[in-house]
Amino acid sequence: MTDRSVTGAALRAALVRLYDEQLAALLGDPGPGIALVAVGGLGRREVAPGSDLDLVLVHESRPDVAKVADALWYPLWDSGVSIDHSVRTVDEALAVAAGDLKAALGLLDARHVAGDASLSATLLSRTRAAWRAGAAKRLPELREAVLERARTEGEVAFLLEPDLKSSRGGLRDVHALQALAAAQLTDPPHAPVRDALDLLLDVRGELHRRTAGSGRRVVDRLLLQEQDAVATALGLADADALMAAVSSAGRTIAYESDTTWRRVRPPARRRLLGRRSAEPVRRPLADDVVEQDGEVVLARDATPATDPALVLRVAVAAARADLPIAPHTLTRLAAECPDLPVPWPGPALDALVRLLAAGPPAVAVMEALDQAGLLVRLLPEWEPVRSKPQRNSYHRFTVDRHLVEAAAAAAALTRRVSRPDLLLLGALLHDIGKGLPGDHTEVGMRVVAELGPRLGLPPADVDVLVAMVEHHLLLPDVATRRDLADPATAQAVADAVGSGEVLELLHALTEADSAATGPAAWSSWKAGLVGELVRRAQTLLAGARPPGPLPLGERQEQLVAAGGPLLEADGDEVTVVAPDAPGLLSLTTGVLALHKLDVRSASVFSRGATAVTVCRVEPRFGALPDWTVVQVDLRRALAGELDLEAVLASREAAYADRTGLPAAAPVVRLIDDASDSATVVEVHAADALGVLHRITGAIAAAGLDVRTAHISTLGADVVDAFYVVGPDGGKLADEAARAALRDSLLAALG
Repeated sequence: MTDRSVTGAALRAALVRLYDEQLAALLGDPGPGIALVAVGGLGRREVAPGSDLDLVLVHESRPDVAKVADALWYPLWDSGVSIDHSVRTVDEALAVAAGDLKAALGLLDARHVAGDASLSATLLSRTRAAWRAGAAKRLPELREAVLERARTEGEVAFLLEPDLKSSRGGLRDVHALQALAAAQLTDPPHAPVRDALDLLLDVRGELHRRTAGSGRRVVDRLLLQEQDAVATALGLADADALMAAVSSAGRTIAYESDTTWRRVRPPARRRLLGRRSAEPVRRPLADDVVEQDGEVVLARDATPATDPALVLRVAVAAARADLPIAPHTLTRLAAECPDLPVPWPGPALDALVRLLAAGPPAVAVMEALDQAGLLVRLLPEWEPVRSKPQRNSYHRFTVDRHLVEAAAAAAALTRRVSRPDLLLLGALLHDIGKGLPGDHTEVGMRVVAELGPRLGLPPADVDVLVAMVEHHLLLPDVATRRDLADPATAQAVADAVGSGEVLELLHALTEADSAATGPAAWSSWKAGLVGELVRRAQTLLAGARPPGPLPLGERQEQLVAAGGPLLEADGDEVTVVAPDAPGLLSLTTGVLALHKLDVRSASVFSRGATAVTVCRVEPRFGALPDWTVVQVDLRRALAGELDLEAVLASREAAYADRTGLPAAAPVVRLIDDASDSATVVEVHAADALGVLHRITGAIAAAGLDVRTAHISTLGADVVDAFYVVGPDGGKLADEAARAALRDSLLAALG
């Protein structure tokens, strides 16, 4: 199809019509006993421009079937159409399906195209009868296939580049639901799932059209570089709107899949002697809430129409019992429960806190409330962040799921704080501003200031929540980008938070937020930095003096006395002792990068004519290197025998980022109020193996000394902060020199 105005269902219908007409013309009138059947995507009428055509030529032992098949297949091969074909009798097709799940699922979608329609009908009826009869045996195999795809392909809802077909919540999960319905074990997928299916098919059609016939391999993975074009083709505002729609569709399908599989029961054997099964056991969980058959349901005398807090009581009971809420219960709550009064009564707010305090089990409960439309009714501010993509490799979840995961992580930290309720609410709401235009922190502060009173919080608690939103990035940003030994660092944090209570809450929130962000967002190294910063700021807030900078250790002083150059490592701490010279830090970081080590922090000390550089490192790949080899390379570099620039350039090319994420232009900021004695040079740039070497080289070329360096990696980007002093040992005051430094750094990063 070349008409770009034809998209979505119209495109699929046009393709099916085109293929059916061409296939019927090729088959002609073969007479009785031969039929052409479409299975798979063409059988389901879900074909996309780059889809294979799955075809079965069914026959009743016709002696001329090979001749008929050749007349059909060869023209298709010659035309370049990709086909998956077979020639079988009905019995042969059923025998293959009995031993091959993929073949069985394909035949369930069989559709007559041309030839003997009665033969096609026989194949379809016998296929469905065999599937129903063998359901008890086949369902575990089908279930395992669904679970395996989820394990290996991730989730449509949360991947940067989801596989629309195979990822959890994708097309194959809908096909599995349709197979369950064909076994007469469940109803066919409901309207929301059918709508989600149509959306994914629409996107897949445009994705195929972007690649089919272009010489590129047709894929079902929604690659980053295709997302803007697909969005435009489907009339969506941009890639963010596209991915929000895809995420929402994937979540709908995944939730329906989980709910359906949970309730599936293989066909039961006949009741012995005609006895009826026992009455289901109902175990009380909360007021008007009971458990039945492993699900949370309403008690028989519950009255949702007069009980607006019932939704939250059901949710709390489900989370605390780690049980799913029955779909019919959610439907009834959505239809009958009135909205909570404003402000919320105390028991309702308590119930929300208890729900969040349940930890990980609350994630599934919140998703159930969301799918039923109840979460947005409770918190209308949730709508703008719902399924909102973050579209970077640093965050593994959409905004709304990240907030729920953060609250679940915070539940494990409630014993560390004096106000666990505010920690849980702050975790749930810290990024709530991301759904609206403007700086998400400033917007979030306004949202929480309005939401807090509606939840029934007193003014003092609302102020604390607003402060948590305002400063939710403060501790990780300062801890990883500033010199903790500089007295101005802890003082700035103490002045910003204003109280020990807020600092305590922010400390726990930082850990929960990081845990919910992704594996790269939290580590023992980062935890140590944040903990040290909190300790120093808490000391100031208590009216005491913070400890001064840490001196060199005894072993490091021994290394200085022994002279250099030499390198010694103790775990992830590397000490380099060498004659003081311009560019020494750049050379050191270059050698470490050569051995695939990321420098997380670096401090430089002077001992007469000797410089001591202490670095915290982390291997980019695998384990720490052989330090003997690293020291040899350091000596070679100091002697001018190792061309670091050339070797690093080659390594950088080999290990270049290939995520397809757009690389933002580097940013250089010079900050004077972060330290009393140095200018902080903060550099935001794309991560690369030798980026720190290039930055420190540019600083050294400007005649500046680096006292400490602090490196933070955020997905595909780094934020590096350097405490630098000029030749006079003070801050950089000359505007021309500052501008020249900024230009040199941008050039080095360009």
